[in-house]
Amino acid sequence: MAQFFDIITTAAILFSVATGLLLVFGVMKIINFAHGGFLTVGGYSALLVTNLGLNPWWSLPFAFVIGFGCGMIIERLVVRPLYSRPLDAILATWGLGIILGQLITLAFGREVQFVQSPVSGAMDLLGASYSQYRLILVFAAVALALVLGLVLNGTRLGLQTRAVIMNENLARALGINSGLVRFVTFSLGAALASLAGALITPLSSVDPNMGVPWLVNAFMLVLVSGISLLSLAIACLVLGGAQVLVSVYGNPVLGGLTIVVLAALILRIRPQGFARE
Repeated sequence: MAQFFDIITTAAILFSVATGLLLVFGVMKIINFAHGGFLTVGGYSALLVTNLGLNPWWSLPFAFVIGFGCGMIIERLVVRPLYSRPLDAILATWGLGIILGQLITLAFGREVQFVQSPVSGAMDLLGASYSQYRLILVFAAVALALVLGLVLNGTRLGLQTRAVIMNENLARALGINSGLVRFVTFSLGAALASLAGALITPLSSVDPNMGVPWLVNAFMLVLVSGISLLSLAIACLVLGGAQVLVSVYGNPVLGGLTIVVLAALILRIRPQGFARE
């Protein structure tokens, strides 16, 4: 039963980490390689909350706001001029991720640090004793999916975003400000990445390179998911579950490579991945 909870919670964590990257990819058609940097920003936002002695739950809105602000600045100054040059935009976001890491190193140093968890201890569930915080992350991922679904399907901005995803030229001809949609999308993607960074730090530690391994897994999950939140959830459950099983019954090092290897195999056999044809 503990392994079942490991699979579910791992899938939830991966979903939370990859959602912002999926959103940016769906609208802007670029992979935001600064995503790992934004995750790190979220981790250090949680560290600031811990150092200030505030309630650890404040790290979540704090990280979201900081991430959104960083996304606004970067989209306006760096990404926007490169919309017509997607390859240059990808390279620029990669460089931005490195710059964010170096700025964090200058401000906080290279040492590994830890944040206070909002919830500690374990609870008995279905005959197993399991971490309360990891279980809370499952509800956080479900809430995130529901909120994004409501925004995309029940608001004017969401409808405009879906129009840009499906056909940007037609959306622009209908009077939709695609530039504004891109601006909000990139900023929101950065905010979600920062929020995910704050969510995962109580489970591990904080360091300037903490976002790199998460970026690699999120990148592969987005590639096999297309632009669908449902496909992303399925990919996180299948590939995240495989990672847990390989780590438990095989080798943790091999487990860390599982998502990348399986995603590559899936794309080789089924180029559209888990997305519907």
